[in-house]
Amino acid sequence: MVRITVEASSNYDVLIAEGLLGETGSLAAEVVPPCKVLVASDDIVTALYSDTVVHSLQDAGFEVEQFTFPHGEKSKNLQTLNSLLEYAAKKQLTRQSLFVALGGGITGDLTGFAAAVYQRGAGYIQIPTTFLAAIDSSVGGKTAVNLDAGKNLAGAFFQPRLVICDLATFETLPSEVFSDGAAEAVKYGMISDYELFLKLEAGITISNLQDIVARCVDIKRQIVARDEYDRGERQLLNYGHTFGHGIEKCSGYTISHGHAVAIGMVMAARAAERLGIAEEECSDRLAAALHKYGLPVYSPFETNELTSAILTDKKRAGDTLTVVLPERPGRCILHKLPVDDIERLVSLSLE
Repeated sequence: MVRITVEASSNYDVLIAEGLLGETGSLAAEVVPPCKVLVASDDIVTALYSDTVVHSLQDAGFEVEQFTFPHGEKSKNLQTLNSLLEYAAKKQLTRQSLFVALGGGITGDLTGFAAAVYQRGAGYIQIPTTFLAAIDSSVGGKTAVNLDAGKNLAGAFFQPRLVICDLATFETLPSEVFSDGAAEAVKYGMISDYELFLKLEAGITISNLQDIVARCVDIKRQIVARDEYDRGERQLLNYGHTFGHGIEKCSGYTISHGHAVAIGMVMAARAAERLGIAEEECSDRLAAALHKYGLPVYSPFETNELTSAILTDKKRAGDTLTVVLPERPGRCILHKLPVDDIERLVSLSLE
């Protein structure tokens, strides 16, 4: 088992191995005394994994309640958050109780936000069951739900007590969902680690999956330790996300996060080349790496649509917006633009 310690406002471990779901109770008991627990998951994950997790928690002395919601991005909203909070109150959870986010990034973001605001802060554990959640959203303490105006516009920074990543859960992922995670893994290679990018160009296999997950988590651990509250360096983790969030919104969230980020990364690379920021042309090479995992690289939306969606992004600060642009694989920079230049940036990225 790989154990990576994240140092933030509160420290916690990320555990990575196969077969950890059945050990959830004993692992949780190492960080939280047995208490009342609310396991939140979507309907798909509930059917697959909730029995294993619930029984493990009960065997370790935890009293378990369950909350299930419909899968998909459309559940990541204030209405589902309200239902989760009301259910927690009905079941008489307290600040000493524990929320458990069992599932992908939507579940983790939603449940983490609920824990952050329930009675002004209860503990929570992340149990990511997707490749994307394991390497990205379950680590670092960003929690949020979407508003009608845009993605992740209501949320909080709130670190989990523990992250339990059972690699065996990836075996049940549809190929397109696994590819969402591959997009985020490529992101880590592009922003910080050329050797990781080379591995991903060669392909993810069963034999190197644990190493890739661990390396992505370790990169994020280092960045979060230096910039927990996203005021500087942590914004590099948004590579591909400014364009990607716009694509998600324009699609009515029918294009998944990972697929949208894949398109957004290539768009950002094209823009960097057109602006003369890129030290070497990398958009074609990046697109080829993403194609290996069945990911799209072209936006189905036009400049006007995307510009309008991007201007609602939470990364906007007054009259400026910070975008992440690659100089080369393994190195990206933060590039601040006046909002009046965003339409031109989008146009350049689509050429």
